[in-house]
Amino acid sequence: MRSGLKIGATGELKFTVEPAHAIDLAAGAMPLILSTPWLIWFLEHAARAALGPFLEGGETSVGSHVDVDHLAATPVGGSVTCVARVAHLDGRQVSFQLEAFDEHERIARGFHRRHVVRVDRMRSRIEAKVRQPT
Repeated sequence: MRSGLKIGATGELKFTVEPAHAIDLAAGAMPLILSTPWLIWFLEHAARAALGPFLEGGETSVGSHVDVDHLAATPVGGSVTCVARVAHLDGRQVSFQLEAFDEHERIARGFHRRHVVRVDRMRSRIEAKVRQPT
């Protein structure tokens, strides 16, 4: 990992809620709204955006912890902004404060931890698992 990543650095991701991102509650009695798993996916990608410029060739980051409160519903068609702010650095481990907002309010807050890993080492570990009989 390159030097220069500082506490307070941010990554941001904006998206429009599409039907594929929605959960159907009450069998059609309510509008389609953004599902929590999709919200977490976008928040993780905001954190990846913050880390991306500091990764060296052959590195990536993997999530190891997510703790998110989904505070408010956002209907299909709504715009969402996800922000991941670096809160703590510990070697190759980076922790983020997360927030997401739609056009009206904060819809999520939470915490996320990522680890910077070497792609070749991770690939070797995964391939070894694939080769092992169960």
